[in-house]
Amino acid sequence: MKLLLSLSLFSLAATVVVPVAAQGFKPSRPVDLIVHGGPGSGVDVTARFVNGMLDKEKLLPVRAVVVNKPGGGGAVAAAYLAEKKGDAHTIAFFTALWIGGPLTSKEARVQFHELTPIVRLILDPAVIVVKADSPYKSLPDFIEAARKAPGQLRQVGGSIESRDNLIRQLLQRATGASWTYIPFPGGGERVAAVLGGHASLYIADAQEVREYLRNGSMRVLAQMGERRMPAYASVPTIQEAGYNIPIVRSMRGVVGPPGIPREVAEYWENVFERMVKTDAWRKYLDENQVEDGFQRSAELAQSAVEFIAQRRQIFKEAGIQTYR
Repeated sequence: MKLLLSLSLFSLAATVVVPVAAQGFKPSRPVDLIVHGGPGSGVDVTARFVNGMLDKEKLLPVRAVVVNKPGGGGAVAAAYLAEKKGDAHTIAFFTALWIGGPLTSKEARVQFHELTPIVRLILDPAVIVVKADSPYKSLPDFIEAARKAPGQLRQVGGSIESRDNLIRQLLQRATGASWTYIPFPGGGERVAAVLGGHASLYIADAQEVREYLRNGSMRVLAQMGERRMPAYASVPTIQEAGYNIPIVRSMRGVVGPPGIPREVAEYWENVFERMVKTDAWRKYLDENQVEDGFQRSAELAQSAVEFIAQRRQIFKEAGIQTYR
């Protein structure tokens, strides 16, 4: 029943952005690009790169600015966007947290289907990283150490609904090992905790730790994805390392406030469709080891329904209570 209700609501949202001739709208003042992560987080890095592309490729007639609204695992930013009902000059970069987070939070005021889907841009693989001089040379090394010292090792990450913690929960249930999880709002703080020796492990979007892997201050133990990323071809996936847990997928894209006119939603949809066809965007995908996940609004709405069903099952397997 919940899934059918979500599907009907998403279908209703998707009708806002059925392609039509979008000649009646162009931004007339600066645009706010809302992100739920702090400076240095994966979504922040993506938003700032996209903003640069919008300017360089002259895809907008006005300037845009990234506005950070961290907190609540995306809930603060989602609530802020929902308050901008009908505002054609505010859009947001969402991640999987916006879709799956409300399932586990009684306090979440906004669900994804209440917003206006615009496009999906990226599918994110994940990497499990440690400091370069860590004693753990493989994921089994870390798991075995955690089994011998329950609760003593520390992992940093995002909110408890984030992929970081979901992978941790699934690994703990599969292995019987246990370790502590410490949430931080921004990627920069998580990296600093690992490099400073205050935490042993970080499960990150590949682009968040790209420079630290390149300069040798971090290294990869394993990766989460259906296949190995070319940049880390010698590093096994979690499943190849011997842990039969579900692949926890993640995505990034753009969503608008509720109640924006159809021509406004289509305008933004077309802007990003032009962006993903540029050489600069293809280079960005390759350099950051992320996958092209482009979908227009109607496809995104359907993907979100399927994503919720998958997350609900993963939450169940991880022993995480859901409220919706």
